[in-house]
Amino acid sequence: MSEPRDSGAVFARPSWQSRFRMWLLGHREDSKRSLHELLRTPLNTLLTILVIAVAVALPTGLQVLLKNAEQVAGSFQGSSQITLYLKLDLPEAKGYQLTQELKRDNDIATATFQTREESLLEFKTLSGFGDALDYLEDNPLPAVITVQPTQLASTPEAAEKLLKRLRALPEVEEAQLDLAWLRRLYALMSVGERIATALAIGLGLAVILIIGNTIRLAIENRRAEIEVIKLVGATDSFIRRPFMYSGIWFGLLGGLMATILVTATIWWLDDPVRELAGLYQSSYQVKGLGFTDSLRVLLFATLLGLGGSIVSVNRHLKDIEPR
Repeated sequence: MSEPRDSGAVFARPSWQSRFRMWLLGHREDSKRSLHELLRTPLNTLLTILVIAVAVALPTGLQVLLKNAEQVAGSFQGSSQITLYLKLDLPEAKGYQLTQELKRDNDIATATFQTREESLLEFKTLSGFGDALDYLEDNPLPAVITVQPTQLASTPEAAEKLLKRLRALPEVEEAQLDLAWLRRLYALMSVGERIATALAIGLGLAVILIIGNTIRLAIENRRAEIEVIKLVGATDSFIRRPFMYSGIWFGLLGGLMATILVTATIWWLDDPVRELAGLYQSSYQVKGLGFTDSLRVLLFATLLGLGGSIVSVNRHLKDIEPR
């Protein structure tokens, strides 16, 4: 007599690849559905995106302005050059030798030697007193070495240290360096960076509140739908997902609009800045957002949107329970 066989349905456990594909499909459908929900109210969506764009564009534009100020400071690093006035009795050969030694210094980019005769000729040309200087018996001007620090040594602190070191040389009578304006510029940029950081934090919190309030209204409008799907066993994570994608869409589109606003502003300012630079014999052009900077803005705005949606959904979804 044969053994009785077990009867009944046999359930196959899905593989992890199948579960992963279903997970991706669910996220894709939720992202599409949330985008369609935003497009159903285009005016309200556009106004929200514009508010987010302005809030993100303000600190971004200030960062671009500071970056251009740093480039302006770098383009005028020639003003950080150090002038060494050598002793009057120093032989010309010693001056050439000192110049060659300075060129080998790691903090010095270039060193140019000017003889006493060249200094006198330059003074005659620039001062307009050439005829009067012809009556002098001796040349009163010293030989000069013009030192240009490297880029790393051109900051106010580093240039000041280099000045003290060069001033202590036995061949040097006097050394001059004018960095007052550069110190003011660096101080202003430091203040500007603090302001930009504070502005980004403050407006970032404002964006989170704006998106959070928008998501809250969306949750209230779909309260009846949420109650029904909770009755049939939907989890909070399943209900939360479309609203989180709505926040992501708001942040992403707001960040994209912010990059457009900043780029348009830079384009608008380009011609006046170029004309102003031309008056100072400079070919400087305003630098806008690069590709990497644009990606950072988009990522920052998207994270703000996601953060606002998470805060709003976690707070208000718990209050909706089926009756």
